[in-house]
Amino acid sequence: MEEIDRRIVTLLAADGRMSFTDLAKETGLSVSAVHQRVRRLEKRGVIRGYSALIDHDAIGLPLTAFVSIKPIDPSAADDAPDRLLHLTAVEACHSVAGDESYILKVRVESPIALEHLLQQIRAAANVSTRTTIVLSTPFEHRTPDLGTGPG
Repeated sequence: MEEIDRRIVTLLAADGRMSFTDLAKETGLSVSAVHQRVRRLEKRGVIRGYSALIDHDAIGLPLTAFVSIKPIDPSAADDAPDRLLHLTAVEACHSVAGDESYILKVRVESPIALEHLLQQIRAAANVSTRTTIVLSTPFEHRTPDLGTGPG
C-alpha cells in the first residue's frame, strides 16, 4: 500500500466522518484525488465500512466480559460461531490457539443477564465456558500504526 493511502486509512480510522476536504488538507492532495483513493480503498476492501462508537453504559449494557469456549465433544463439528450468531449480546467471536477454541466478547446489562447468556451459549454450542469480567477499559478502538510517521 502506498504511503499516502496509509495516511488516508490512519486518518479515517481516527475519524471515520472526516470530510474529503479535511482529508485533502491533511494529505496535500486535491479533494477529487482523495475521493478517488478512498473509493479505491473501499473497493479493495481495505476500508470495509464506517460505524459509530457506542457508549455501552449509556444504552444499558455496562457489563463487558470475555467468554472462552471449548467444545465438550472435541470430535464434534467446529460450528460454534454459526450456533452463536443469533445471540446479539455476543459482540465478537475470535478463533484462538490454546486450550479454548474461541473467545467471545459479550456485553450485557447485569451479572444475572451474563449468567443467562452463559447458559444460552453452553446450550446452543455444546461448549464449556470460562468467563473473565471486565472491570474497566483504559483504552479501546485504537488507531492502527501504519508507519505513516509524523504528518
